[in-house]
Amino acid sequence: MKKKIVILTGAGISAESGLKTFRDMGGLWENFAIEDVASPEGWRRNPELVLDFYNQRRKQAFAALPNAGHLALAKLEEFFEVKIITQNVDGLHEKAGSSFVIHLHGELSKVRSVHNEALVKDIGSAFIELGDLAEDGAQLRPHIVWFGEQVPMIEVAAEICQEADIFMVIGTSLQVYPAAGLLSYVPSGVPVYVIDPSTPSYSFNSTDVRFVQKTAVEGVPVVVEELINTHKK
Repeated sequence: MKKKIVILTGAGISAESGLKTFRDMGGLWENFAIEDVASPEGWRRNPELVLDFYNQRRKQAFAALPNAGHLALAKLEEFFEVKIITQNVDGLHEKAGSSFVIHLHGELSKVRSVHNEALVKDIGSAFIELGDLAEDGAQLRPHIVWFGEQVPMIEVAAEICQEADIFMVIGTSLQVYPAAGLLSYVPSGVPVYVIDPSTPSYSFNSTDVRFVQKTAVEGVPVVVEELINTHKK
């Protein structure tokens, strides 16, 4: 029976594919204040600005290619049962070939009704504008979890963390909740690998924690090869 590897990824794994993160920009995302483009209040103030912002992000993500970090994680599936929980909205894990990805914060390629969050559809790289409506006649909005909104997949993610035989954290500061709280669900004693240039100030249940202070492109392939060589049966 294959061991279960659960992986929590953040914006750092996509940065080397050319996708900027607002935390690297002093609270700005592509020169926009986060409260203007990633909050319900920003949407109410100026929905046209928000739609245009995500149209551009969607176009950018569609053109982006997975890097060596994404590709190495996909390779793990040859030897392990791999489940990825990502804070990213860019779809690069799927492009790399990973087959099980939970998106905590939504997906750029999808839009939904402003009145019914269950009415979701995939639009790929297409743009949406004011006046583009969902099946229920309501305006379409990005299928993104904005600041101040509930994270609907967090309970599913917590259950997955409890199943881990090996846990990996890649490219996240572990400062954004509730995602950072997922580490408390990882069983004690489970080996934890943290791959990030900076060491997060976070306490782990496990006493078996290895910090790899490298970028995703540098660090993930090394750890993946080690896991394959050490744990494959």
